[in-house]
Amino acid sequence: MATVTDKAVTKPDADIPSSPVKSARERLQGTASVITLRVLVIVVALILWQVMSGPVVPEYAVSKPTEVYDALIDMLGSAAGWTDIKVTAIEVLAGFGLGVAAGTVMGLVLGSFPLMGRVLEPLVAAINGIPKIALAPLFLLFFGIGSWSKITIAMTGVAFVVFYNIYLGLRLRERELVEVVQVMGGRKHHVLGYVTIPTLAAPFFAALKTGGPLAILGVIGAEFIASSEGVGHELFTSAQNLDAAREFAGLIVLVAMTLTLNGVLSALDAYALKRLGLAARRRPQPKN
Repeated sequence: MATVTDKAVTKPDADIPSSPVKSARERLQGTASVITLRVLVIVVALILWQVMSGPVVPEYAVSKPTEVYDALIDMLGSAAGWTDIKVTAIEVLAGFGLGVAAGTVMGLVLGSFPLMGRVLEPLVAAINGIPKIALAPLFLLFFGIGSWSKITIAMTGVAFVVFYNIYLGLRLRERELVEVVQVMGGRKHHVLGYVTIPTLAAPFFAALKTGGPLAILGVIGAEFIASSEGVGHELFTSAQNLDAAREFAGLIVLVAMTLTLNGVLSALDAYALKRLGLAARRRPQPKN
């Protein structure tokens, strides 16, 4: 309610919109606070780890952060360490890419032909129910101890995740929208561009983010079973030698690989959804 004085008419502060600069500054401060708290949690965890290793927990089982740091520097400073990282990275990327391609084709084909989908869906579900790591000995017989056995295992895990997201996305596609486009004279490529792709975009990228860690899991598991190089081979060797420091160093490398892959997929997700006009548009709300 406005207040009348001798000199001016003033309005309450609730009617004054908040400054965009102030809102941006508050968001930046909030982000900085979250990052600071995350770093603080990590530092506290490392300190507790350093102090408790030995007196509370056997040092041979968990090592110490200082020893893990030395082992990580030794791994990254050696040609053999980078060879293991390169081999695992190539296997993960190849298995992930082939799995995405295979799952997309399977999902589009079975989703576009309902009869074929109803016939083959139970078979796909039965094969998907088999633990992927249990297929590793079979793939070793077919492809040997080299990289292709690891790539195939990674591809299998990713393919089923992508398949189900694409397949169910097509089944849940709104038939009314397809009919509207067709009534307006649209052809198949119009239905694809205006209905199918926007419908499948979100589940497809969700499948990619889920499939990335599965690809790494499949490769590392296969390298555990039989391999001559790779990060999984290094982890298995370290465990046999009771070298906890080198074991944790290998785990740090795997975490870095997972975060890198997830970051790339998140950026690709945001870019693709923005180009399709599906990204959420957030506007600052005025404060009362």
